[in-house]
Amino acid sequence: MVTKLLQFSLTQRLVIVALTCILIGFGVASWRSLPLDAVPDITPNQVIINTEAPGRATEEVEKLVTVPVEAAMGGIPGVDGMRSLSTYGLSQVTVTFKDNVDTYFARQLVNERLGSVREQIPVDIHAPQLGPVATGLGDIYYYALESDTRSPMELRSIQDWVIRPQLRSVPGVVEVNAMGGEEKQYEVQIDPSKMQARGVALSQVVDAVERNNGNAGGGLLERGGDALVIRSIGTASSTEDIEDTPVDTSHGTPILVKDVAAVRVGSPPLSGIATKDGHEAVAVSSETFASAAPVNFSR
Repeated sequence: MVTKLLQFSLTQRLVIVALTCILIGFGVASWRSLPLDAVPDITPNQVIINTEAPGRATEEVEKLVTVPVEAAMGGIPGVDGMRSLSTYGLSQVTVTFKDNVDTYFARQLVNERLGSVREQIPVDIHAPQLGPVATGLGDIYYYALESDTRSPMELRSIQDWVIRPQLRSVPGVVEVNAMGGEEKQYEVQIDPSKMQARGVALSQVVDAVERNNGNAGGGLLERGGDALVIRSIGTASSTEDIEDTPVDTSHGTPILVKDVAAVRVGSPPLSGIATKDGHEAVAVSSETFASAAPVNFSR
């Protein structure tokens, strides 16, 4: 066999040279498309379940959220292990699967089990949410938003409503996490003395703000062969809209929100701050799934 192979190689030199060139070209093409990672991702195949419980202590989060979620995850096919973390206002359960289990199939199995958990946890606790299809080593791109003329709240709004949706449309990017800045929100600061003087309860203010912050449809009005869409605009778009919301009208004179509370634009309490070169900024990291194709960003 070896003798025949040598004879063929010596007699058919052009064929051997052509095959050698093809093999070299295939090797160069494979080398150029080979993904290289300086830090290999050794994170196991896992699905993370995050549940926010605002205002709940660690013991309550463990008892009311973490334990029911862990109990519901038991018996899922392909599960290799499970671990959890309960902190103030947050429960995180990590379900680890075997390497031969498809990641999206594992997320589907976990999501099906979460349907029964949502009925067990209290109403004031947010529904459990699956974490992104990414790992701790999936950060591929970092950037910061800085400005001398815009406030941290404006920078965070630009990041959340302009940059983030466009960046998430890039193939391979599964999550964009922002740190720092101030999330814009409207705050209704109740004055207990004014509420007591006007005989208004806290539940009345909450219900009034919820009921009067939305649009309503009125159907169609046909006139002269044309159809007009009727709707009521009630969505609040400024602090003045919330201030003018009626709370109680049973005594003849309407009691408005501004009569018992102060409305202003604020942000949630900060638990940390992001800086760049000693100045406050909005820091953002982009994550990709470990098995996704390499993502190229241009400056």
